Amino acid sequence: MRRRALLALTLSATALAGASTAAATLPKPKAEPSYFPPAGAWAHKTPGQLGIDAARLRDAVAYAQAHETERARDFSDQRQTFGEPLGSLPSKRAPTNGVVIYKGYVVAEFGDTHFVDPTYSVAKSMLSTVAGVALRDGRIADLDQPVAATVKDGGYDSPHNARVTWKHHLQQESEWEGSMWGKNADFVGHDAFGAGERKPRTFQDSGTFYEYNDVRINRFALSLLRVFGRPVPDVLQDEVMDPIGASHQWKWVPYTNSYVDMNGKLVASVSGGTRWGGGMWIDSWDMARFGYLWLRQGNWNGRQIVPKDYVKAALTPSAHGPDYGYLWWLNTTGKNLPGLPPTAFAALGAGSNDIVVSPDHDLVIVWRWHAGNPAEFAKRVIAALPVR
Repeated sequence: MRRRALLALTLSATALAGASTAAATLPKPKAEPSYFPPAGAWAHKTPGQLGIDAARLRDAVAYAQAHETERARDFSDQRQTFGEPLGSLPSKRAPTNGVVIYKGYVVAEFGDTHFVDPTYSVAKSMLSTVAGVALRDGRIADLDQPVAATVKDGGYDSPHNARVTWKHHLQQESEWEGSMWGKNADFVGHDAFGAGERKPRTFQDSGTFYEYNDVRINRFALSLLRVFGRPVPDVLQDEVMDPIGASHQWKWVPYTNSYVDMNGKLVASVSGGTRWGGGMWIDSWDMARFGYLWLRQGNWNGRQIVPKDYVKAALTPSAHGPDYGYLWWLNTTGKNLPGLPPTAFAALGAGSNDIVVSPDHDLVIVWRWHAGNPAEFAKRVIAALPVR
């Protein structure tokens, strides 16, 4: 009797092992491929199709619509806020507007999302993307290499500036000394910098101190122009915006004095924002495509536009910044986007003009000309999503 029981146990164990082996050899169900919108179109899905709470989503959008910025519609507060302008501005801006992209599909939109407006410092994240293309193509050999190794225009000749690397620029830790287009990197003086002026201080060594500084970012933009040998907007269009199906309505407007000689031809160098006019002028849909590219780790429908390793590094906090990567705002400590996951990140522009990306939720939100932290809208959208 005992022998029969042992035999039964042995057979059962063998059967279980066989079943486990068979289960292990079964093909895993294929993950549904990500949707990528073609040029000129973007598929919509209803909340019900994606398991979204429609009432909560409506409430989230209503919240966003009710929180418009107090920035002047005619940009008449620009000089007081930022100082003497260097470039043009539109005569008016749009009211608050935005787009919500979930799992690649449009689930909400509001306001005039086709209005082409300055997006201020979102342009910095676009410069970061151009730098990723330069690294991909070998125009920048190593982000830890001093910029002076390849850029020979005098901007990095001093012993202090000679130590500035590409990574220092990307993390806003360059401490580059000098002037660009009539603005000094010291940010001293109300006429030049408006409410953004700061008190004089001693410059630190490159890579040891973070400072949000548009003069240095404009130097970085000029350095990218030098390594490509052609306008940065052309690079962005050919290598990024056209491949992701963006419109041709966006434009990167230079300052009136930001032109340099390249082989006997005057070429415009663009800025990393609209602090002093000019900058990236774009609509919400093209901003959403740009955010979606970064949500998909630099890949667009099988084409790796920005190297995956670069994207990972760009979304890693720097040593001295306030949860800051390569010209992207991060949420690792939960302070920049309160209530959102630590993996969330954002391109933030004055006004406010923002792209918020939450990989944990497969979510991209564009919210423009709003008041308050963009996380307030994002949290409300996330509360409407199905539990993952």
